[in-house]
Amino acid sequence: MSTNSWTGLPLPAAGLPGTGQVADAWMDALLGTSYVAMRRDDLRDYLADLADDLFVAVTEWDLNRSIPLGVGAAMVAAHVTDPIALELSLLVLGRELGRAVSTPAQAARVAAVQAALSAGYAEALQANTRTEQQRMGSAAFAARVSAEHARWTSEARFQAVFDGAPIGVSVIDTTGSILEVNPALSRLLGYRADELVQRSVFSFGHPDDDPNLWVEIKDVLAGSRDCVRTAKCMYRRNGSSIWTDVVLSLVRDADGTPRFAVGMFEDTTERHRLQDRLRHQAHHDPLTGLPNRTLFFERLDAVLAEPDREVGVCYLDLDGFKAVNDTLGHDIGDELLEAVADRLATEVDRHLLARMGGDEFVVLVEHSGEGSLGTELVRCAQAALSAVRRPFPLASHSIVVSASAGVVQRSDVGAGAAELMKAADTTLYWAKKDGRNRLAMFDADRHHRDVGRFALSARMPDALSRGEFAVVYQPLVRLSDERVVGVEALVRWDLPSGERLGPDRFIPLAEETGLIVELGRWVLAQTCRQAAQWRREVPGAELFVSVNLAARQVREPGMVADVAAVLADTGWPAHALQMELTESDLMGTTGESLDALHELAELGVQIAIDDFGTGYSNLAYLRHLPVHALKLAGRFVTGSHEAGTDEVDVEVSMLLIRLAHALSLSVTAESVETASQLEQLRELGCDLGQGWYFSPAVDAASVTELLLRPGRSTWPHRPGPRFWSNDTRGVG
Repeated sequence: MSTNSWTGLPLPAAGLPGTGQVADAWMDALLGTSYVAMRRDDLRDYLADLADDLFVAVTEWDLNRSIPLGVGAAMVAAHVTDPIALELSLLVLGRELGRAVSTPAQAARVAAVQAALSAGYAEALQANTRTEQQRMGSAAFAARVSAEHARWTSEARFQAVFDGAPIGVSVIDTTGSILEVNPALSRLLGYRADELVQRSVFSFGHPDDDPNLWVEIKDVLAGSRDCVRTAKCMYRRNGSSIWTDVVLSLVRDADGTPRFAVGMFEDTTERHRLQDRLRHQAHHDPLTGLPNRTLFFERLDAVLAEPDREVGVCYLDLDGFKAVNDTLGHDIGDELLEAVADRLATEVDRHLLARMGGDEFVVLVEHSGEGSLGTELVRCAQAALSAVRRPFPLASHSIVVSASAGVVQRSDVGAGAAELMKAADTTLYWAKKDGRNRLAMFDADRHHRDVGRFALSARMPDALSRGEFAVVYQPLVRLSDERVVGVEALVRWDLPSGERLGPDRFIPLAEETGLIVELGRWVLAQTCRQAAQWRREVPGAELFVSVNLAARQVREPGMVADVAAVLADTGWPAHALQMELTESDLMGTTGESLDALHELAELGVQIAIDDFGTGYSNLAYLRHLPVHALKLAGRFVTGSHEAGTDEVDVEVSMLLIRLAHALSLSVTAESVETASQLEQLRELGCDLGQGWYFSPAVDAASVTELLLRPGRSTWPHRPGPRFWSNDTRGVG
């Protein structure tokens, strides 16, 4: 990798845009501010190389702080040392670097790069100044010592250096009394020389002083150390404050005895103010002026470092903010964020409010000693939500929005900032999920359930490859003679711990993550392969297999081809395969998904509507769907009361069965649990049934035994527990 010829840093990848233009703009800004001993073309090349380094710092994954530090030092090395030159450079570079970035993280890094450049500039300038101070101090000391031996030749020379020095210089005796000051120091502090002479240096204290500073000064005057270098704020005569870089050096006699000390003072007020501005920019959101996430986490870490401190956070997010940006534009969106920030700052003025990014805000609530922390958190959150609900008049628009908030206390989750914010984010998600425009309190049990769901979701992809899933089968019985004519394939998850999970635990997760496609393909292949084995074991047995199909699978490109491939690979006939979709999923199919169902039907695959009667079917639309069977929802069989089905359930079941038969559809009743239910369904003309009255879901070997049963009198005819929802829902 080639390197920058001026700084020695690696050059950025070829193609970074605009460094030549940046160099031109930078050079134009610097003209007239500093004397640079370079030709114009050389200066442009120099600045272009520095700009290349800054582009690297902004666009790399992790900020390499040494790059902008080196650029700041390189500016000083080129004698670009006027404070206005630094300010103009930062304005040009901030603008140009901002145009080059493409992500929020890179945009946030621009301010950090500017701050590091300023720090490198300040450090290099301080080093130059100190070197100059040492050189001048050495000359002054040499002149002073020489005066003892040849005063008539050295006095004039020393006085010229002392009086003409551009920085403030004072001579102090070993007790701390000022013996002499030069004109520059008088101008700096606003005092006449005679007003400073005989004053003690210890009378120049300031509230911002480091307490250790005065101990170090005493050590210098006592001869136990030779030098002190520090930044110090000082009062001028008119009461205003200035910042100075101070170097206090000890001068000894030939025998090493402390003689006096020389103090040198450089005015760094403008540099200090610039650094303050840059520090503020690095810790505050440029749009709203609120503290940003960096400052928020610094404060949160500081509070959490106190073990007994009661603290909590209220995490807020605007509802539907994306719609404002998409419909009214990002300018209006930015105005809305500013207005929300102003209003929230007024409502929660007692607490730290920060913008976390986008349309998210967070309030750090510290216990004030009045009431409980929980009460204060809820009050704060409710006030914030109420403030956001009020309309925002912006330009020609009156925008009405709402927000959701999650509230969590330190005592809920532990002491770490990461755990606290993770819990707050989770709680905010609950508020969104539960309907938005509301407040959610942290619930440890719910959090643990969510963590468990996320853990299952994370291990699910590997679980399939490790063979942790198993297929069980629930018989489908023809009601007229009670013979097994089919089975429904149901999937279970056997965890390494030995626990077996039903589909209600993991099928929703599989649908959310998209793994339902791969899992469903695996269940289909396993079932068809096993069905072919049953036919070999029980020749002549009437048998079809029914496999659940999720809406996500229907939308998957190539789904029909996958089914055809499985049938070809296993040798299972298409007419003996039934695929079930829930009523809501089937009625929602349109476009390519509906075409896929028609293609399945053309292959010969039977399509069944599962849980029929629980949704809102368009019966006219039902005629035009490629459907061959209905599966009555279990509630029509078991009833909505403990006593069983009532007359309404019976009437509804009768009408649904008649409707299905009128459409040439077969009917399967789910959740058959008692002999009376079986007899009722048989009288209503229902074709097939499944449920614990016949058998729960069993393994493949047990299905072989059931296929060998002659029929009606061989069933145990006993009611079973109502576990049908766990045995027939979804892919499982």
